Amino acid sequence: MLSVLSRARKSLGRAAVALAALAVAACEPVTTAGSGPAVDRSQPVPVALLVPAGSGQASDELLARSLQNAARLAAADLGNVQIDLRVYNTAGQPSRAATVAAQAIEEGARIILGPVFAQEANAVGAAVAPSGVNVLSFSNNPDIAGGNVFVLGPTFQNTANRLSRYAVSQGSGRIMVVNDRNTAGQLGRTAVERAVAQSGGTLVAAMDYEFSQNGIVSAAPGIVERAKASNAQALFLTADTAGALPLVTQLLRENGLPADTARFIGLTRWDIPSATLSLPGVQGGWFALPDPGVYGQYEQRYRAAYGEAPHPISGLAYDGVAAVGALLKRGASDGLSGRALTQGSGFVGVNGIFRLLSDGTNERGLAVAQIRNNQVVVIDPAPRSFGGAGF
Repeated sequence: MLSVLSRARKSLGRAAVALAALAVAACEPVTTAGSGPAVDRSQPVPVALLVPAGSGQASDELLARSLQNAARLAAADLGNVQIDLRVYNTAGQPSRAATVAAQAIEEGARIILGPVFAQEANAVGAAVAPSGVNVLSFSNNPDIAGGNVFVLGPTFQNTANRLSRYAVSQGSGRIMVVNDRNTAGQLGRTAVERAVAQSGGTLVAAMDYEFSQNGIVSAAPGIVERAKASNAQALFLTADTAGALPLVTQLLRENGLPADTARFIGLTRWDIPSATLSLPGVQGGWFALPDPGVYGQYEQRYRAAYGEAPHPISGLAYDGVAAVGALLKRGASDGLSGRALTQGSGFVGVNGIFRLLSDGTNERGLAVAQIRNNQVVVIDPAPRSFGGAGF
């Protein structure tokens, strides 16, 4: 117990910093038609890639390198479609990102891939709006989506929708949501509440806890009591592996929440880091992840090409280039317009199928997985097309 509490204390501290960044990242979306400039297929099409290199942070440099590598790997897969991939360093700063984005437009870029961080993406969208150029950011923050800015990152709503539909289909439609009392937790709770209603489930209860070790310890008995009183068949948890998840799952079980009648469902990835899989509290839990078969092939190719593992976010750069290539292959002069980007059939990338929505968010085909005996087992495969099972 003490070792788990100690690890949780450290991870809660690290997560608090990340959540503080999220809290200030929500900006007003740019409102523009985002029609997209004309494209000349007679020569390589200029595509700008904005990465966070230059910030002085080793983590940003690693991410920037991985994004560039993934984008180049995707460009090599485009066949007879030629793009001119141009990399611009943002240093992770909104002002710098806006400046280099404007430079990219002056130098002929017809679409922008990136940047990573929400405030950067918002600044870039505003800077290039007069040009009509669209921005496929690597953010997952829906607050900055809209107009000429799209988010490629996985959103809470998409994950909540997938898991809620699956829970209802498996007879676990009486759902309680348990969230961190912070910005991310509240956003996650809202997504779950909306998803449960749309899937035909019943939200039987909702409780939160102070985002601290003592807050979780104090709240656990009451959460268990409420879950039992409401006959909840599943508890949807917004906590992530870097924050409260290890402690929350352990304490809820230790306070008497039965695993056989009240399943845990995770809004975040529970397989990263892999050490999470050995925690007793997560055994039997469900979470969603990109198609592991497709992503596994990408990871192998990336390792073979660059001699290291890809950053988990790097696949978004591949997906962005793949979408651009698919649209250019059609040969239309307005191939990078907002209308083209939001085609209903979507695209295929290293994270599986995905499509961009008219509000700037996205919908991704996800697999449902369960943790069994410290291993990830896919219990409902990711859909391979929109409109099929899983949607």
